[in-house]
Amino acid sequence: MQQSRPPEATPVAARRPSERPFEPLDYGLYALTVIAWSLSWYAIEFQVGTVANEVNITWRFGIATLLMFGWVVVKRGRLRFTVDDHWRFMALGILMFSSNFLLFYYGAGYLVSGLLSVVFSLASVFNMLLGAVVMREKPSPRILLGGLTGFCGIALMFLPEIIGHDLGGGTLVGLAFCVAGTLSFCVGNVISAAGMRKGLSLVSMNAWGMFYGTLWSAILAFVMGRTFTVEPTVAYFGSLLFLAVVSTILGFAAYLTLLGRIGAARAGYATVMFPIFALLVSTVLEGYQWTAFAIVGLALVAFGNVLVVRGGRR
Repeated sequence: MQQSRPPEATPVAARRPSERPFEPLDYGLYALTVIAWSLSWYAIEFQVGTVANEVNITWRFGIATLLMFGWVVVKRGRLRFTVDDHWRFMALGILMFSSNFLLFYYGAGYLVSGLLSVVFSLASVFNMLLGAVVMREKPSPRILLGGLTGFCGIALMFLPEIIGHDLGGGTLVGLAFCVAGTLSFCVGNVISAAGMRKGLSLVSMNAWGMFYGTLWSAILAFVMGRTFTVEPTVAYFGSLLFLAVVSTILGFAAYLTLLGRIGAARAGYATVMFPIFALLVSTVLEGYQWTAFAIVGLALVAFGNVLVVRGGRR
């Protein structure tokens, strides 16, 4: 008669992702995710200027789309979908892979890169609020407190600059663009979540979403009379390749892998880390000036994200 294995001898591989101890590969994936997404905000600064934002996004996601479809083919993923699914992919692409980034590119014309990432870190809060409204998922008191704490932190970080411009300067405009971009991203998340509940492959869904996002950006550029050109500099091409390959493809691949290995709750802490890292990059490379308001505000944003992620871990 075969003896049953005692509970304490259960192998690590049988544990749930949220309970498994970190391994060296997990630390590497986590670092890659944080670095790829943190530096992306600084790379955007090299894209804003000579070339129109709509054209920049067309080039960026045109490259990313080819790589993403290559990923689907290598993994032998699904490529054929129904017409209804393609309508879903189109909405996902317009919101998450076009409008979201376009609004942040506009915001980059008014704010340093680190502040862009701080506003985007509120995506975890907006996701929970949209879940409550759209999916009738009642948020816990912890999540509500986290959301309020995060918004207070953002207000503190931007308060001195907004007051200095008498509520009419570029800071407020840049903040509005970034908040709108974050909301666009979060609505795209709702569409993506609905697709996954339907059983659609996340990688295939995002490949088609990137295709439609690229197409939408190209249409916008054409309608607005933008010139399809590039800036013939090393900084421009370097930042373009970094955004398309490292931030979009490698960062996305690392995060998805991490999601399956350690669970959504612990992987979600990347949203707490990358604004801090991005602001450190801005401090060194862009001369961002820290104030008491900024320090307290960033701490509140990070703490609010921790409350939201931990509150929604199940």
